Amino acid sequence: MRIYLVVIDDTPESGIALRFAARRAVKTGGGVEILTMLPPQEFIAFGGVQATIEEEARLHAEGLVTAAAGTLFDESGLRPSITVREGDGPKVIREMIAANPDIAALVLGAAASGAPGTLVSHFAGTDAGVLPVPVMIVPGSLDREAIDRLS
Repeated sequence: MRIYLVVIDDTPESGIALRFAARRAVKTGGGVEILTMLPPQEFIAFGGVQATIEEEARLHAEGLVTAAAGTLFDESGLRPSITVREGDGPKVIREMIAANPDIAALVLGAAASGAPGTLVSHFAGTDAGVLPVPVMIVPGSLDREAIDRLS
């Protein structure tokens, strides 16, 4: 099955990327894998405080992907796979693609204005030619109708 890997965060463009991936998955008989990254935590000398901060970050990330998965199911009927991972974003993405031969594309959202995000910059630059799957960069300026028309 063709799987579209989508990275979700708090930005509006990640929701646009998710909608695009879901529409493509429905039209191609595929599925969606939602990935969210836990931000790296600074080391704090007091272990209890460190554990609390890490747990809050994990709960926030899990809430983010759960909401995204619910929206995806409501709009398309697809039940996505969900992954919450810590680590370097590009490295985690390369590992996930290497581990799952069903991943057919990496779908990222680009901000409607300003500089591109870290992952878009990385995969459109440094790793543009080395991934074994296409990278789809969905402009954040697209509205729902444009996404539906293009996907």
